[in-house]
Order: sequence, then C-alpha cells, then structure tokens
Amino acid sequence: MLFIVAASDEQWHELTNSRDAVEWQRVDDAAAFGEYPNADAFFSLQQDGVLGEFASLQKPVFINSVTETLAELDAPANVYRINGWATFLNRLVWEIAGVITPDAEAVLTSLNIKANAVKDEPGFIAARVIAMIVNEAYFAIEDQVSSKAEIDTAMKLGTNYPHGPFEWADLLGSGNILALLQKLNSTDSRYKPSALLIQEVKKNKQ
Repeated sequence: MLFIVAASDEQWHELTNSRDAVEWQRVDDAAAFGEYPNADAFFSLQQDGVLGEFASLQKPVFINSVTETLAELDAPANVYRINGWATFLNRLVWEIAGVITPDAEAVLTSLNIKANAVKDEPGFIAARVIAMIVNEAYFAIEDQVSSKAEIDTAMKLGTNYPHGPFEWADLLGSGNILALLQKLNSTDSRYKPSALLIQEVKKNKQ
C-alpha cells in the first residue's frame, strides 16, 4: 500500500516510525496529493483544512483537525479527523471522526492501529481531557497553590500520568491547548481558559 503524507518532521517520524509494512511518500503540502492517483490513502497533518480536491481522490484522507469538526469544514465523506498533536500519531489507538469504511479500516489495519470511532466534536476525548487538566493547573498557579514544577511532579506521582500539566502544555503546544479551550468555551463555560494561559500564549507569539 502507498500512503502520501504532508506533515512536519516530527509528525512524519511519529507516523512512519516502526510502520514499515507500507510504502510512504512525503510531500510538501496537501495540494500535491493529486499527483498520486494510485495512492491508497493520504495524511494531511499540517492543519491546512480540507482542500476541494480531496473528494476527487476517492481514497481515505486523514486530516489533523483537533478543534474544527468535519461538519464545520464541509468535508467530503472520504475525509477523517484524527489527532495529529505530538505523541498521538505513534499510539496504537486513534480517535477517529467519520464513517469508517472498509478502505479506511484496511489502512488502519496495515498500520496496526485500532480505531476508536468518536463523535464529530471539537477536541475528541483525550485532547479535551488534557486541555482541561492543563487549564486547571494554570488556575492553580493563578491561585498561588504551588509552582509549575511541583504541580507537574505531584500529578505524575499522584495520578501516574506520563506528563505533568505544564509538560503536556509544552509538548502539545500551549497555543493548541488554548485554541481548543476557546472553541469549547464558546458553547460551555466550563472550558473558560485561564487568564495566565492566555497571557503566556500571547507572550510566546511576540
């Protein structure tokens, strides 16, 4: 099977590492997908949305879209949302939004990935939970409960999480976390972002 991938260096290595049962071809961006009419699947991981030509590919197209839904993107039926944030692509179980067809199932099977079909909602499940954990940690800093390092240590030792909240924010991108929280907050005030998180993301962009 031939899979075409538009991705950052980090995403490329996560996706392809130890998955040698298929042939991989990397391209600069999703606009080049049409140059490979014989490909079996396409991965658009750079968050450049859904291109009009995706429907004409007639093969599964997996896009990194944690915040925007397929409905919002007006995506054709052959497009699937996945989480392309750091550490998610090398997992053995992927959360996937979209109706999983036999073609898509065959792609996932060839990569030894189990699909966890989820509703087409912002954040999937894991990213939504992690975003809330990170946000609460920032609220704790605002309340002067403890330091970032101490909160990270306490969460790892107390809950056996692989990363502390602030380590997660650095790894996944605090901007990604904030964007998801802002999207969720538009319909549910429980997700209101911490003022400190907003401040730090703005500072990092300067």
